[in-house]
Amino acid sequence: MKKHVLIVAIASLTMLSTHAQQFDLSAELRPRYENKHGYQTLIEKDADGSNFISQRTRLNFEFKNKNLKLKVVMQNVRVWGDVGTLSSDDKATALHEAWATYILNNKVSFKLGRQEIVYDDHRIFGNVGWAQQARSHDAFLFKYAPNANNILDVGFALNADSQSGVDNLYSNAAGYKAFQYAWYHGDFDKFGLSLLLLNTGIEYLENTGLSNESQTIDYMQTMGPRLTYKSGKFDANGAVYLQTGMSLNKDVSASYFTGNLGYKINDEFKVGAGIEVLSGKAMDDTDTDVKSFAPLFGTNHKFNGWMDYFYVGNHANNVGLTDIYLTLAYAKNKFSAKVIPHFFSAGAGVFDGPYKMDDNLGTEIDLTIGYKIVKDINLNAGYSKMFATNTMEILKGGDKDENNSWAWVMVTFKPRLFTHTVQ
Repeated sequence: MKKHVLIVAIASLTMLSTHAQQFDLSAELRPRYENKHGYQTLIEKDADGSNFISQRTRLNFEFKNKNLKLKVVMQNVRVWGDVGTLSSDDKATALHEAWATYILNNKVSFKLGRQEIVYDDHRIFGNVGWAQQARSHDAFLFKYAPNANNILDVGFALNADSQSGVDNLYSNAAGYKAFQYAWYHGDFDKFGLSLLLLNTGIEYLENTGLSNESQTIDYMQTMGPRLTYKSGKFDANGAVYLQTGMSLNKDVSASYFTGNLGYKINDEFKVGAGIEVLSGKAMDDTDTDVKSFAPLFGTNHKFNGWMDYFYVGNHANNVGLTDIYLTLAYAKNKFSAKVIPHFFSAGAGVFDGPYKMDDNLGTEIDLTIGYKIVKDINLNAGYSKMFATNTMEILKGGDKDENNSWAWVMVTFKPRLFTHTVQ
């Protein structure tokens, strides 16, 4: 069935290209080897880590003319060996993107369908491109750009599990039943300003007493500004977000702050420093309020260390985090390299029984290198090491004295297969 869908998509877009302005067909193939030995959590004493190769394969179809943009991305994500060599049933293929944009004029457009939503530094909305499957949403966007320096996006989403004729409880497979948001960005000389207001709803069964349950949607609000500055070799950015409202019948009161500085020493070297503070809830706090900040739909792998100890599927009701980090980056010709040490501490109290532990969680050092082999082919590799403390061991389990590390090598092929333009 999926093969038939792919054939129909190719044929349909090829026919469109005979009447349209431009049609592009491109591909991506991205195998990645990983050795995980204490990834996301401390490994147990004498346990063996894992070795595997995952692969993302994509076909990207894009069509555009004066008033229309259309994109369809078919994606296959697999681990080498997860399908037998004689298997006739491969269920690893999915539709990653399928959206259309109607361009009303040079200021107003409408975009709807399955799409990646990315804003600013990916902290709240990101495509999670590192993950082989990545992230996309089923949404409707209204876009208004009165000029080149000001953009306003308004987005809506409403999710369901089926086309049922009755109102069934949504499984929250997407992570939310509905959302509405407004995002503004403006450029002012050396400054950039973004403002986000996001309303996210999760559906659940609320106990209304006498063994009765009612379908309820609780809405949580995430809001705040992000400011950027660039002058010569110096750049800086900072953001503050607050979360309030309700989540699963609990009051929400959480916050986020980040500040970053960067300086380009010369054409090859750049240094930087930054801090992130995400609110949390102490382990001995019996209050039912949600006090842990949730980055929601962000590209969390980009932040707080690449070993994903924090906020990659593990942020709910945790103790929060303070992350202080440095960056040294080098790039010349086809080669690039970067090293980032992170110094982690808990944002709220961690307890071992009745005893409060030191807030220091440990240090992670991330190293990555990249090399452009030829056009459309890139090689990247990385190594990360976690030096954890007793407090991290209490929080995450495992053994802090084991070799907690992660190594990977990835090759990315991204050729443009076909372009057709009609003047």
